Amino acid sequence: MKQEHVQPVQISGAVITVSSTRSQETDTSGKTIKEILAGAKIPVLHYAVVPDQIEAIRFELYQALKTCNCIIINGGTGLTHDDCTIEAVSPLLEKKFDGFGELFRMKSYDEIGTSAMLSRAIAGTIHGHVVFCIPGSTPAVALATKTLIVPEIPHILSHANK
Repeated sequence: MKQEHVQPVQISGAVITVSSTRSQETDTSGKTIKEILAGAKIPVLHYAVVPDQIEAIRFELYQALKTCNCIIINGGTGLTHDDCTIEAVSPLLEKKFDGFGELFRMKSYDEIGTSAMLSRAIAGTIHGHVVFCIPGSTPAVALATKTLIVPEIPHILSHANK
């Protein structure tokens, strides 16, 4: 990353876990994301666990957008009948960056093999804010947050707000 492309930006994080079975107490993936962000000095100002329902996901995303510019939604990205995170978020994205999903799948392939092709990870912007949708497994959220999101978020937000 070229430093001249990165502008000073205050980053505030949101973590939304999409699950019909997890609660805030049992949400290991959300906890992992929050810990990684805290380690990178990115405050998490919004956290929620919502069911696999398009309306619930969008409602929580809109709440997060009020105070946060880096929103990480984990879970609900698979192929089962109730996975709908991508369907909820994708139509709202103004600019998508396909490279995020491509890199995530490439890195996942190194860890889990060909089942990485089932990942529907996406990322994009909404009004200068960045939204990442990643699988909900704890290893997947650690991989995405540590190796892709945290290293690039200042650069992404610099471009998203030009």
